[in-house]
Amino acid sequence: MYKARYYKADGKKGRARALPESLFDGVVNETVMHRVVTAYLANQRQGTAAAKNRSAVAGGARKPWRQKGTGRARQGTIRAPHWEGGGVAFPPIPHSWRQRVPRKVRALARRSAFNDRAERDRVVLVDLPELETPRTRALVEYLRAVEADGKVLILTDGQKENVYLSARNLPHVTVLPFGTESVYDVLWAQTVLIERSALEEAARSRDETAETAEVEERTDEAAGDAEAAAPAATETEGEDDA
Repeated sequence: MYKARYYKADGKKGRARALPESLFDGVVNETVMHRVVTAYLANQRQGTAAAKNRSAVAGGARKPWRQKGTGRARQGTIRAPHWEGGGVAFPPIPHSWRQRVPRKVRALARRSAFNDRAERDRVVLVDLPELETPRTRALVEYLRAVEADGKVLILTDGQKENVYLSARNLPHVTVLPFGTESVYDVLWAQTVLIERSALEEAARSRDETAETAEVEERTDEAAGDAEAAAPAATETEGEDDA
């Protein structure tokens, strides 16, 4: 079980807290993380790059000079790629770079990213200060108090507009609601600050989902056993009547 440093809203350090095993299970699959990050970066591409080939460039419909007798190399059009103002050979064509990754693979990559940061003691649980108005200086002082080094990812409990606005002009700080972060966001950050209430709520929800799935599985198994037992009972009654 991983443990993480914990800081209160005033920046004072509390006792280390255990991270929930439902989210931090210790599995770090680098292959899956690489696949998901590659797909994420590919999906950021607009795919709008374009250029004209020789058939799309206006002009050049006639032969610039006759085939023989001029002493020059034969040419068929002034819009060939080697001519100035000509088309582009093998030009980029607008298309989608979209890559789809299965949901379970994305979930495994997300857990792997969190486990990787937890192993390196880069996950910190915090109670964020209540900011009545956006104040970048107050947020910077808090990050300095919790010893958040390098690039920082702050995962809040729901939307917190004042925290987001306070960090908006800090180039190495990103603020996102917990659960909306990508694998790239987690691996980009050297320090991941998670609001304690958000992590507790996510762990509670995950446990309830697991319990519900287990109950449904048991119910399905019981129903299957009952269906299997019904024909056997019918056959026994038929033999007794005979």
